[in-house]
Amino acid sequence: MATLTFTPKQTTKSLLVVLPDRTKDVIVSRFGLGKDHKKKTLESIGNTYGITRERVRQIESFALNNIKKSDAYRDAQYAFDDLARVIGELGGIVTEEDLLGYISSNKTVQNHVNLLLMLGDDFEKKREDAHFKHRWVLDESVSQQVHRALHDLYKNFSGDDLVVENEIVKVFADRLKGVDGGKKGKETLLRWLNISKMVRKNPLGEWGLASSPNIKARGARDYAYLVIRKHGSPLHFTEVAKEITNLFGKSAHVATCHNELIKDKNRFVLVGRGIYGLVEWGYTNGVVRDVIRGILKKSSPMHRDKLVDKVLKERYVKENTILVNLQNKAYFTKDKDDNYSLRG
Repeated sequence: MATLTFTPKQTTKSLLVVLPDRTKDVIVSRFGLGKDHKKKTLESIGNTYGITRERVRQIESFALNNIKKSDAYRDAQYAFDDLARVIGELGGIVTEEDLLGYISSNKTVQNHVNLLLMLGDDFEKKREDAHFKHRWVLDESVSQQVHRALHDLYKNFSGDDLVVENEIVKVFADRLKGVDGGKKGKETLLRWLNISKMVRKNPLGEWGLASSPNIKARGARDYAYLVIRKHGSPLHFTEVAKEITNLFGKSAHVATCHNELIKDKNRFVLVGRGIYGLVEWGYTNGVVRDVIRGILKKSSPMHRDKLVDKVLKERYVKENTILVNLQNKAYFTKDKDDNYSLRG
């Protein structure tokens, strides 16, 4: 949390004194400055006073302009200077959520700070769009460079790519070499990354496209993929179900988990009895016979021992299971030196 040199509630109170009662009430309702920290809409305030939402908007604009013309506003310059200091410490551009959360966890205090930000001449609020979240800007030159770097970063991600946090921070830093180095610590870079709506972090701390199921997991298959990938080697479906609960706090029924793993042949391969690996690790779908055929298609003939060893790297089965499959003369032939080839 940031340590402010002023109390937001007292500062806004001194500013609101210059307003007529109804105008003051509108601002209190719009910004959630009362006992109820929920901000009211233009329409709901209009219904309270029997006026249109456009009239409420005019009153709000009138109120903010009047405050900025008052002596109380000039006397409160210390508060705006302190907020500028905080935004500067956060890198000169920061999401509204990160900024308010950095200052206080109290929603009412956050609302008072938000009003001060709206009044401050040094701060610019850039509204949420398709690519970026709501954010506050102190340094426009830094803002432009960060936005460009985030666009470039997004364009260089593809499909369901996942990148560990240290790697994405390094790549992002390389794209920001023109920005003041004093603002480029890891915490600042992560806050800048959080501005983007296109590149996001999953619950395991890995980064990728926000649209990827590896980032925004929606069901058992997505969570299972992240679990097995984190484990780093094939895992039994019962363990997958347990780890979904342990890592993500999601209830995972064992049978449902097994069914989802079976269905998704683009990501998962059954490599043993109930044991699943990932296609991206080089495992191929099919029974043991299919695995043998795939190996021999790439390299044939092959000695029995070498062939068995290769199959065991793809399937968690007994060696005898492989030897039994090799005896199928409809698919495989063997020479006098125990070298196997595909028939036909």
